[in-house]
Amino acid sequence: MSFKVIGIGEVLWDLLPGGKQIGGASANYTYHARILNAEACLISSVGNDPLGCEILERLAEMQVPVEAVSVHPLAATGTVSITISPEGQPRFVIRENVAWDQIMATDFTRAIAAQADAVCFGSLAQRGEVSRAAIRSLVAATRPEALRIFDVNLRQNYFSKEIIESSLRLANILKINDEELPVLARLFGLPGGPADQLAELARRFELQLVALTRGARGSLLYSQGRCSEAESFPVRVVDTVGAGDSFTAVLTMGILAGWNLDRINRYANQVAAYVVSQSGATPQLPAHLRLFEAFSLAVMPR
Repeated sequence: MSFKVIGIGEVLWDLLPGGKQIGGASANYTYHARILNAEACLISSVGNDPLGCEILERLAEMQVPVEAVSVHPLAATGTVSITISPEGQPRFVIRENVAWDQIMATDFTRAIAAQADAVCFGSLAQRGEVSRAAIRSLVAATRPEALRIFDVNLRQNYFSKEIIESSLRLANILKINDEELPVLARLFGLPGGPADQLAELARRFELQLVALTRGARGSLLYSQGRCSEAESFPVRVVDTVGAGDSFTAVLTMGILAGWNLDRINRYANQVAAYVVSQSGATPQLPAHLRLFEAFSLAVMPR
C-alpha cells in the first residue's frame, strides 16, 4: 500500500545566488514525501503568469500532482530572495500578497484532505486571512486518526501567538527547530531545557510526538515520555534550504510505517544531511537513501 500525504501551503520560486529553484516548505515537503513513496499531493496556489506556469511544469517533472494547485487570476506567483551566509544558513526576503496567500478550501480539496493519512502545514502560509482559513478548514477535514503535522516554519514577522497556538491545537505532531523553540518557550512560558520544553508542549497541546531539529547537532524526538537523540551526519554544507522539510517528510513516513523513534531519527538525519550537501531544497535522493520498499509496507518491525 501507499500512504496518502498532503502538504498545504506555499509553493514559490527560491531566488538563490546560483539561480531560481522551486521552493516553499509545503512544496518541498510534498516532493520529499513523494520521493519516499507516498501518494503525495500539494494544495497551494500560483499566479496566472509565466512563473506560475513554470512552477506547474516543474512540479509535473518532479511527479508532484498539480490538480490541487490553483491558478489565481490576479495575484502573482510567490518568490523569495535568498542569500546564503558563510555557514550555509539562508536569509529570506519573502514577497507579500502573492498567490499562496489566496489558497481556497474547496469541495475538491476537502475531499482530498478527508482521505489523507497525513497532512503537514506551517505558520508562514497562515500569514493572510484567506489562506489561514483554508488551511484550518482542510486540516479539520482530515480523519481523526490522520497525522496532522504542524511544522512551525517561523519567518520574519509572519507569525503570532494566536496562529501558533491555534495550529498546535489542530495538530497532533509538532516539528520545530532550535531557533524556533526559544520563541515558543517565551510565548508559552515553557520551563527547563529543550527536552523539558518538548515534553511540556506535548503535554499542554496533547501531541503524539514533538521533533526538534538542531542542524549540525542532530535532532531530538519526544513521544509519550520517551526521548530519542540522534547525531547529524558530517557533510560539506552547500545550503540548508529544504533540509527541515525533508526531515519532516521522513518523520511522517516513518511514523506511518510503524518505525520506532530511533530508526526514524537516524534516517531523517541522514536524508537531511544529504539535502544540505546539495544546492536547493529538492535534490534527487541517491539510491541508498530511497527506501521505497520500506515505506510501501503498512507495518514495519520495531
